[in-house]
Amino acid sequence: MFILRAMLREEYRMHSSYTSSRMMFALPAFAFTIALVTSLALGNIMGAMSLEELLFNVNAGVFLYGVSVGALGFIGRTLVERRQGQLNSIITMPSLLPMSYRSTFLCFFASDAIFYFALLIVPALLGILASLPFTHFSIVSVLSASLSLALSFLYGMSLSFAVSVAGTRSRGAFAIIAAVIIALLLGHGALHFYGIEWLLPTMGYQFSAPPLGADAPLAALFLAATIMATLLLYAAAIIMVPESFQGREARHGRLYPRYFARFASFGSFQPYLAKEMVDLRRSGAVGRMVLSFVIPLTMLSFTGWYVNNGLEVPVGFNIVFYAAMVGFFSVVLYTSLTEVDAHDFYGTLPVAVPRVIRTKLIMFLMLTMGISTAFVLGIAALNGEAGMLWLALPVLYVVSVYMVVATAYLTGLRPNSSLFDPAVLSKFIVISILPSLGLTLMSFSVGRTELAAVAIAGVLVLLLAAAMLLYRRIDAKWSGRGFN
Repeated sequence: MFILRAMLREEYRMHSSYTSSRMMFALPAFAFTIALVTSLALGNIMGAMSLEELLFNVNAGVFLYGVSVGALGFIGRTLVERRQGQLNSIITMPSLLPMSYRSTFLCFFASDAIFYFALLIVPALLGILASLPFTHFSIVSVLSASLSLALSFLYGMSLSFAVSVAGTRSRGAFAIIAAVIIALLLGHGALHFYGIEWLLPTMGYQFSAPPLGADAPLAALFLAATIMATLLLYAAAIIMVPESFQGREARHGRLYPRYFARFASFGSFQPYLAKEMVDLRRSGAVGRMVLSFVIPLTMLSFTGWYVNNGLEVPVGFNIVFYAAMVGFFSVVLYTSLTEVDAHDFYGTLPVAVPRVIRTKLIMFLMLTMGISTAFVLGIAALNGEAGMLWLALPVLYVVSVYMVVATAYLTGLRPNSSLFDPAVLSKFIVISILPSLGLTLMSFSVGRTELAAVAIAGVLVLLLAAAMLLYRRIDAKWSGRGFN
């Protein structure tokens, strides 16, 4: 318990250091407000989809959020391998003190689960409960749905934890597990061998419990199965945690002169881009970055296919929609680029923060454009929508540029931590999510009305102009800031 309490304090101090204690505690209020407003608007949402579809989408989203924050095997290994004197995390202590990595990782998982529940999940659930006097929902149905969402989050965390720990032990094991997961998804989505409840047991519980069902024994069975699966995955992850972490050894030749010559056409950015490429090669981060980009795109494609074919809901996901989503998710790669190496040492060099931010932006474009284009071309070929590429590709490129420039302008070199600041998060929603949502909604009308393409073209012009403006203002916002 002492280690768990210490990790919770560490988590609090780390996140409050990004902004302030007061701003950090504003995030639960933000989650509460969003949940309350969404609940009050649920009547309008229900006009576009059934309650079953809505709960499935929300459960899937919460599950994926749990997966995204639960990759503690990879995160823990990175922290262990990057010990930095006074910045050591508690999870690195077993290499210095008579502590067990397994017990430390156990507390690491528990502290992260408690932290995210306290910061986001519980406030959101309280927001839903606060809407009851105005929406007249059944409190039993709300509590049942809330329990399903909470368990979906924990199930996603434990699955991601187990897979990430296995990945740190063996790349072959990670590849096999990934192949099994893909095969299971295909077995449900493409071949219809079993229902979604056999992959996401919380949905089995939700289908059997209010408001979707009233089969108490079956609901109890799926509830027990969910808890058991979560505990088994958690236990498997803890068992697989090694008793010691050995730093990976890699040998490279003289990389910097080679890359320095390769970037000769980039003028004053030449040495910084060469340094970025050296960091990427030595860290082995390119594979993880591409994977972190490809996985959400694959899940997006599967979800779109499932809604159109599995649920037989003619939503109209076309190649323009996918292009907008690819542009939105590409920000993941910029976030990964800022985490390849620590930036503090730049403080001893004659370089300013805006120059490093612009270097990251150039590297981002070099890494993402090929992957993004290939993905959109592949989806167009599979769906027989090559005739829409004239609109989809500009949407992809403009949204990608706009999203990464907006993110860089708002968060600088620390996007992950900066978005814990509710003020920054609010601005991010306004200048990034709202335009992307508008493009997504307009994409559904492409092919049905000529005005849709014209409207999308107008939005792209505005986004490109906004990207140029924000890019120019990076100097004004980040000049004089330190790297630490």
